[in-house]
Amino acid sequence: MSTIPRFLKLPKDHSFFLFGPRGSGKSTLISNTYNKENSFFIDLLDTELEERFSRNPKELIEIVEALPNKIKHIIIDEVQKVPRLLDIVHHLIEKTSKLFILTGSSARKLKQEHANLLAGRAFVYNLYPFSYLEIEEKFNLKQVIQWGLLPKIYNLKTENSKMQFLQAYAHTYLKEEIWAEQFIKNLDPFRHFLEVAAQMNGKIINYSNLSNDVGVDDKTIKKYFSVLEDTLIGFFLDGFKNSFRKRLNTKPKFYFFDLGVKRALSRTLTIPLNEGTSAYGEAFEHMVILECFKLASYYKREYRFSYLRTKDDAEIDLVVERPGKPILFIEIKSSKLITKESLRTLISLSKDFGKCEAVCFSNEPYEKLISGIKIIPWNKGIKKFFGK
Repeated sequence: MSTIPRFLKLPKDHSFFLFGPRGSGKSTLISNTYNKENSFFIDLLDTELEERFSRNPKELIEIVEALPNKIKHIIIDEVQKVPRLLDIVHHLIEKTSKLFILTGSSARKLKQEHANLLAGRAFVYNLYPFSYLEIEEKFNLKQVIQWGLLPKIYNLKTENSKMQFLQAYAHTYLKEEIWAEQFIKNLDPFRHFLEVAAQMNGKIINYSNLSNDVGVDDKTIKKYFSVLEDTLIGFFLDGFKNSFRKRLNTKPKFYFFDLGVKRALSRTLTIPLNEGTSAYGEAFEHMVILECFKLASYYKREYRFSYLRTKDDAEIDLVVERPGKPILFIEIKSSKLITKESLRTLISLSKDFGKCEAVCFSNEPYEKLISGIKIIPWNKGIKKFFGK
């Protein structure tokens, strides 16, 4: 499955960072995009190389200066392992004609060490697990809800192998991204936090309740979420903030970057997701929100995402602020039959708001219009509002 074309298109005439969670396909994309004969590769996951460049990052200058003219691209994998290398890369971009491709599965160490992010001399791209539109013909909703969209999953044939892969992924994340980089000194409460946070995926964060569950203070819980965000394992979805007649809840939610990884971290891989259950509905909503985020990122749309919830607990799943266009309200429902009653909140809030576009992405097989709300099959909705 490594030959599945990705939507993210990388430049061949400019240096850039490529960030993405482990296993999202960064190395495969780089390999498929750049000619090996014209590229020089440094893998900082090799502990000997990591130690070597950590001791003497200036050695990179000597290596690059010795390269033949035909070498155009210098590819440094997992550059966050040696943040000091970025000063040297900056120098080489200024003094040579070489182009640098810098991949990373974490931004935390770069932030902690105030690393040189090359001040606009390198573009920044993000890669995610597969999008529905990248594997449209092979897409199986039931399988994706259960196992997620990491590329490796598509090479695995049995449910047992998929489960083992995802469990190993969760363990590797703890061991190599968290423990080895010393982001967290006491791993036991963080391990418990990961499980609780995954169980709370897509729900409004209550730091006080989480601190009670995990047994650490609020400040530590906020640090833990910061670690998740910086290691690209998930993202915050803020509450909608706008001049609106109704009082709004502005506390954030948190979503993990992949459904399968979320289920592994929450220890629910063995629990089937059956249509019609609340767990299935939450997983379906999670999938759709991830698709919207991925595609907006790939196509460089300057969209701002949030959710809307009033103090009376009326909620819209996703609010998309689109420059030059009306705000888009999206309600996400896994049902195959959408009724006016099930859209009552969206109808009411969209009328109160005024100028906006209100849609419902669902498993309905047909497009419909109910009280001004467009009901769209979720796959068609993603194509229409977030596709190219």
